[in-house]
Amino acid sequence: MGLIAAWRGARRPPPAPAMREEVRALALAAKGFLSEAEGARLYELAHAASGTAPCLEVGSYCGKSAMFLGEGCRARGKYRLFSVDHHGGSEEQQPGQEYFDADLYDAALGCVNTLPLFRSNLRRAGLEEWVVPIVGRSSIVAANWRGGGLGLVFIDGGHAKATVEDDYRGWGRLVAPGGWLCFHDIYPNPADGGQAPLEVFEAARASGRWRFAGMVGSLGLLRRR
Repeated sequence: MGLIAAWRGARRPPPAPAMREEVRALALAAKGFLSEAEGARLYELAHAASGTAPCLEVGSYCGKSAMFLGEGCRARGKYRLFSVDHHGGSEEQQPGQEYFDADLYDAALGCVNTLPLFRSNLRRAGLEEWVVPIVGRSSIVAANWRGGGLGLVFIDGGHAKATVEDDYRGWGRLVAPGGWLCFHDIYPNPADGGQAPLEVFEAARASGRWRFAGMVGSLGLLRRR
């Protein structure tokens, strides 16, 4: 049975079990910008989507979202999460910028380096076998992806307009019918945050290829038709 037929013929996925409390606590304590409600929804979606195909996130940072998504995959017990990030920090996380964190600056390398903390968090959560790190730029990885369709894609990388567009073009095309496309930091009010993710999200909605599936905080959800 092909992937599309599998999606269309699949039974309703089983409900996600309660998240392991120790992993939930680690995820909430990790550096990052995902709320508890957003993380809980990603956990549920990853549990549902990973029964049919792998999941993928763009923007690992220190592993907060990877722990929610990866735990959903682990609880389902079939397909893994691929986590794509160059781990050098996005535009707004560089020295002198609004979201720079001196704890993540590697003086020996002379740059931001989130990879050690990301890997440490996965190890502490017991998710090293369920989250597959891919260290590289999202656009390059997407252009060379040969892994087939994806059950869920979560876009939360750099927030410059061109970066978000590249992430959507590169990975949105790989979401299988019935699969999920999730954007973080969707802010209708410009006073709350940058507008690039919102603009790309709305363009995707207008394309006719996606069904709007609601919002959880700043997490915008689309489902492939």
